[in-house]
Amino acid sequence: MRKAFIAAGAALALAAPLSALAQAKPEVLVKQRQAAMTLQGKYFGPIAGMASGKVPYNADVIARNATYLENLAQMPWDGFHESTKDVKSASLPAIWTEPAKFQEAANRLQAEAVKLAAAARAKDEAGVKAQFGAVGKACGACHESFRAKQ
Repeated sequence: MRKAFIAAGAALALAAPLSALAQAKPEVLVKQRQAAMTLQGKYFGPIAGMASGKVPYNADVIARNATYLENLAQMPWDGFHESTKDVKSASLPAIWTEPAKFQEAANRLQAEAVKLAAAARAKDEAGVKAQFGAVGKACGACHESFRAKQ
C-alpha cells in the first residue's frame, strides 16, 4: 500500500512539470479570462446595489463579495496572452499595442479591489461606499480603452 502511494506520488511529481510546460489553447485562455470577469461582475453587483442604497446594506455579504472580488481581480490578466489577440472576443487591439497602459489598468483594478476588501472586512460602511466608486471607475476605465462596445 505504502509503495503504491509513493509510486503514485512520484508519477504525479514527474508529470506536473510536463503539464506546466504545455501551453493552454488561445480559445481556452479567452474563456478563462471571460469567466473571471463574469464572476467579478457577479460579486461586484450586490456591492454596487448596497453601496448605492438600492439594496439594504449587509456588511457580511459585502465582506464576502469584496474578498472574492479581491481575488478575482488578479485572475484574468494571464488570459490576455499574445496568442489570443486573433480569437474573437470584445478585446481591442490596444491590449497588445499598448501593453504598459493595459498593465497599468489591470494594476489599478487590483489595487482598488484590495482597498475595497480591506474596508469591507473592517465593516467600514463609509469606506466601502467610497471605495466602491473607485473600483467601478477602474473597471470602466479599462473597458473604455480595451473593450469593444457591447
